[in-house]
Amino acid sequence: MAPESKPLTANSPVGEWLAHPEGAVLLRELLAQAGTDEQALAPVRQLPLQQLADLSQGALSQDVVDDLVLRANGGTMPETSTDDAVWRERITPGRFDGKTVVVTGAASGIGRATASRIAREGGRVVAVDISAERLEALASELPDSEVVTVVADLTDADHVQRILDAAGPRIDGLANVAGISDDFSPIHEVTDDVWERVFAINVDGLFRLTRAVVPVMLAAERGSIVNVASEAALRGSAAGVAYTASKHAVVGITRSTAFMYGPRGIRVNAVAPGGVATGIASAGTTSEFGGGRLREFLALIPPIAAAEHLAASITFLLSDDGVNISGAILPSDNAWSVQ
Repeated sequence: MAPESKPLTANSPVGEWLAHPEGAVLLRELLAQAGTDEQALAPVRQLPLQQLADLSQGALSQDVVDDLVLRANGGTMPETSTDDAVWRERITPGRFDGKTVVVTGAASGIGRATASRIAREGGRVVAVDISAERLEALASELPDSEVVTVVADLTDADHVQRILDAAGPRIDGLANVAGISDDFSPIHEVTDDVWERVFAINVDGLFRLTRAVVPVMLAAERGSIVNVASEAALRGSAAGVAYTASKHAVVGITRSTAFMYGPRGIRVNAVAPGGVATGIASAGTTSEFGGGRLREFLALIPPIAAAEHLAASITFLLSDDGVNISGAILPSDNAWSVQ
């Protein structure tokens, strides 16, 4: 006799739904209505169905998710089990007690997940982003934490002072998360506009803010900086020339800064994400040439991660748990980098 299938819930991974006799049929029906098939779900197989709905910006509504769960379980709503085969964020209380950490790109994606985790682990977060509305939403979701919001455009050198003023005399950590992707254009197609926009955000903004923060850390003879690089910093087959070059530059900044200030108590590392469900902004319409060349390689990407997965890597390096680690480029990419 075949073993009884475990009840499906909204927290069950997409892959578990596709392996379930009733769940697979329901998902295939839903995908067919949208004009696609289950291959479209290959990159998100490890994400919970609920998280996929949260990321869909309304394309997959909560009502649809609830209906799928009911139908997959014969019309009954099972209790959500804490032992579902899903990674769960585990907060370490007090890990950032007494520390001030600046997080850029804090209103969405990896930056938001990082800022939220630091705040919930006791840190004072200086949350930086260009979107005032989304920063306010972040702060309102953390009423018992100290979240200082700063609306700033990292491409504007004058805005760096706003961040320093909000942080005050002590800055223990800096997470340079803000970034933008390119349009996959190769060097014979890339425009000056795309190149300059990608570098302005991914490199120049990171450079100026780090340059401003390091003297504060030097005065205290302590500090931890984590830059968000990319799988594109480790290979040439993950993006267009502008994004790839910008993230290689981030790696260079990371290594140089780690070397220069290691004896002064400042640790500097980078995290290189693979595919992450963040909705990162693009610098333009995808290049037909570049997209065609990259397509077969991008098809090999392991299942994408959630922003919280990257926040776990970033906060580890930012915290004292990362002691003795500096100058490292940590691939947080589900083994994509070893292919």
